[in-house]
Amino acid sequence: MPNCPKCEKPVYFAERKTSLGKDWHSGCLRCEKCNKTLTPGSHAEHSGKPYCTTPCYGALFGPGGYGRGGTQSFVYNK
Repeated sequence: MPNCPKCEKPVYFAERKTSLGKDWHSGCLRCEKCNKTLTPGSHAEHSGKPYCTTPCYGALFGPGGYGRGGTQSFVYNK
């Protein structure tokens, strides 16, 4: 039985969410920055960690500058 990459506890078949090539508990598959619950296939990944596509991933790892990447209206404070 695989372990969840977030909490390291066993993931049972009935409660698993498969994403990023790993099995997660549904409550553990959350954005690393804003803690929003994510669904498999509807989020972005960076260094093996899940992020919500908008605004966290774009603000942290997208292109910077005015008018580029569509994230200029959101400022993410680290």
